[in-house]
Amino acid sequence: MAFEFKLPDLGEGLTEGEIARWLVSEGQEVAEDDPLVEIQTDKTTVEIPSPAAGKVARILVAEGDVVPVGTVLIVIGEDGAAPTDEGLHEELVASPSDVTRGQTPDSGPRGRVRATPLVRRLAQELGVELEGLEGTGPQGRVTDDDVRHAAASRGQTPDLSEGRREPLRGVRRLVAEHMARAHREVPPVTWVEECDFGSVELKRLVPTVLKAVAESLKEFPELNSRLEDGEIVYLDRYDLGVAVQTDQGLVVPVVRGCDKASLDELANEVDRLAEAARSGTLKPEELRGSTFTVTSAGKLGGLLTTPIVNHPEVAILSIGRVAERPAVRDGQLTVRPTGTIAITFDHRVVDGARAAEFGLAVIGRLERSA
Repeated sequence: MAFEFKLPDLGEGLTEGEIARWLVSEGQEVAEDDPLVEIQTDKTTVEIPSPAAGKVARILVAEGDVVPVGTVLIVIGEDGAAPTDEGLHEELVASPSDVTRGQTPDSGPRGRVRATPLVRRLAQELGVELEGLEGTGPQGRVTDDDVRHAAASRGQTPDLSEGRREPLRGVRRLVAEHMARAHREVPPVTWVEECDFGSVELKRLVPTVLKAVAESLKEFPELNSRLEDGEIVYLDRYDLGVAVQTDQGLVVPVVRGCDKASLDELANEVDRLAEAARSGTLKPEELRGSTFTVTSAGKLGGLLTTPIVNHPEVAILSIGRVAERPAVRDGQLTVRPTGTIAITFDHRVVDGARAAEFGLAVIGRLERSA
C-alpha cells in the first residue's frame, strides 16, 4: 500500500515551506526515520525523516517549489500508486481555499489555474491574469517564470533573455520576503551617534553590546516590544537576535536572557550560535522569539549602516566599523578607537527622543565598561 507524506505543520504559525533538497530519489528504498527531505521555512532549514519504510514511488514537488502545509510531497510504497484524490488535490498546488476536497486533478473549478500562493501574489503584483496561461510546471502548474514571461511579453518587465538567471531560493528568498515585509509595514527612522570604544575589549564587542542593550532596554521598554492588533505588547524578557552572515545568507540566532547572563556567558553563547549558523546546524527554536536585534559587519561595517527592523520587533541596533580616529577630549586633540551606534526604530511605537535617549544610554554603558 502506498503511503502519502504531506508537508507537516512545523509550528510557529508557518503556513508554507520550500523544498530545499530531496535526500532520496524515485526508486530508492528507504527505511523508517531515514533522512527524507530538507524543508526551508521562514526561520530555518529542517531535515525531516521518512515516516514509513518502502520504495520511493513518486516525488511530487520539485526542489525550489514553495507549497502550503498539507501538500502531498512524496509517495512511498512498492505499488507506486498515485496519491488519493483528497490528498493530492487538496493542497498540491493551491492554498486551502483554492480547491474543493475530493476533486480529481483534471476536474477543478472552471477556469481555476494551478499555482502556488507566491506565484499568485507575483501575478497580482505584475498585473498578469493567470487564467489562459499555459503552465510549464508539474501537472501544468503555472510557475513564477511563466508569470514573468507573460508580463515581459506585454512590455511590463525587462527582456528575461538577457543575462544569467538564478532562482531566488532558500535563505536568500526568505530574507528577501522578510525584508520586503518589514519595509512595507514599518515606517523606519534611524538615529546615529559616535561612540568611544576605548573601554571595550573589541574581541568581545558583540557580547558587550548585548549586555549594554539589555540593561538599557529595561529603561526604555517600548524598544523591547511589538505591535499586535493595534496594541503595544511590552515584553518582559530580553532575548536578543544577533545577525550572522553565512554562505547561505543572513540568519539571526537568538541569545536568551541577555539581562541575566554574565559577559563570559554571553561571549560563549554568541560564539556557539555563530558557529552553528555558519555550519547550518542551528535548531529551529534558536531562531525564534527575539525581542530586539543587534547587527555588526565588523571591518565591513562602514562608517554607519541603516538596518531594516527585524519584524515583528520595533527596533534594531547596528555597530559601525571601529577604527582609530581623531577626537577632542578636554579641549585636546587625541586619537581614540571610535565607531558609530545606529538605532533604526518603528516610528509608530517609538518616539525619536526616546530612541535617542536609548542610544545614548547604550553608548554611556559602553564608554564606561571595563
